[in-house]
Amino acid sequence: MKKFQVVGIGNAMVDVLASADESFLTANGIGKGIMQLIDMPRAVDLYARIGPAREISGGSAANTIAGVAHLGGRTAYVGKVCDDQLGRIFAHDLRAQGAVYETPMAAPGGAQETGRCIILVTPDGERSMNTYLGWSEFLTPEDIFEQQMAEAEWIYLEGYRFDGPASHQAFAKAIAACKGAGGRVSITLSDPFCVERHRDAFRRMIRDDVDLLFANRAEILSMYQTEDFAAALQAAAAEVAIVACTESEKGAHILSEGQHWHVPAIPTDIVDATGAGDLFAGAFLWGLTNGHGLETSGRMGCLAASEVISHVGARPEADLTGLFRTHGLL
Repeated sequence: MKKFQVVGIGNAMVDVLASADESFLTANGIGKGIMQLIDMPRAVDLYARIGPAREISGGSAANTIAGVAHLGGRTAYVGKVCDDQLGRIFAHDLRAQGAVYETPMAAPGGAQETGRCIILVTPDGERSMNTYLGWSEFLTPEDIFEQQMAEAEWIYLEGYRFDGPASHQAFAKAIAACKGAGGRVSITLSDPFCVERHRDAFRRMIRDDVDLLFANRAEILSMYQTEDFAAALQAAAAEVAIVACTESEKGAHILSEGQHWHVPAIPTDIVDATGAGDLFAGAFLWGLTNGHGLETSGRMGCLAASEVISHVGARPEADLTGLFRTHGLL
C-alpha cells in the first residue's frame, strides 16, 4: 500500500469571499462566472471596493485535497505560499484537515505575497474569481519531492497551475516520479480561458500522461474546440482512460472503456458555487482509491458538490461520509 492515495499540486491560495450584485461586476470590469488573473495593485484596489468579506483557505487543488482528507483519505498537497499571515493561515487550515503539507514557504518581504482569490458571489450563487497568484505562480521543480510523488497512487494536477514560468517542468517532474513508481495521473482543466491559453500543452499532457481527466462542460468544449458536447466527451474518452465531466444542475458524465454513465445532480439551493468541481473531484478520487466503481464514485462526487454549494466557502462542512451512507453509497 502506498503512503498516499492522492497528492495534489496547484495554486495555494486564500479565498476572499464577498457578495456583489451584477452592477458591481459591470462597474469594476469583472467578467461574471470566470476566473481573471490580476496583479497585486488590482488585488489591493478591488479588496478596498468590496463589502464585508470572509477569508477562507482555498485554491482549487487544495480544496480537492481537503475533501479527500475530510473523508479520511491519505493525502498531501504541494503549493507555494509566503511565510506571511495568509500563508500561515493556509498551511494551518490544510494540515488541520489531515493533509500533509511540506512545501517550503517563501521568505517574507519580497516582491510577492501569498496568493489570494477575491471571489464575488452574485445572488444567483455564481462566483466571479479575481486571482492574484502571488508566490503560488513561482512553484518550481525544486518544490516537487520525487519520493512523495512516488508514494502516491494518484497525483492530481490543477490546470490553473499552467500559468507559471516553471510550472510545466514541475508537472513533468511530478509525472515522471509518480508514473515511474506505478502511480497514475489525473488533471483538472480548471477554466475554459485557462484552456485557451494553454491548449497545446494540455493536449500533449492529456494524450501522453493523463489517466483521468476532470472537466466541466465549458472546459471540455473549449479543449476540443466544438459546440457539440457529446462529441467533446467522446474525443476526450478516445485520449484518456477515464473522463469525469460535470454539467452543473444536469449532473456528471463518466466515460471509460466504451461505457458512459450519467450521474444525476442532487437538487440543492445554491448559496455559493465556489468549489463544486473541486469537491466533486475529491470525492470521486476518494471513491476510486477506496475500491468503489466509477458510477458510485461519480455519485459521491455529485453529493460532495451539492454539500459545498449549500454554504459559503469551498471546503466541506457536513459529514460527507454520513451523506454517502444516507444515500446508500457505503
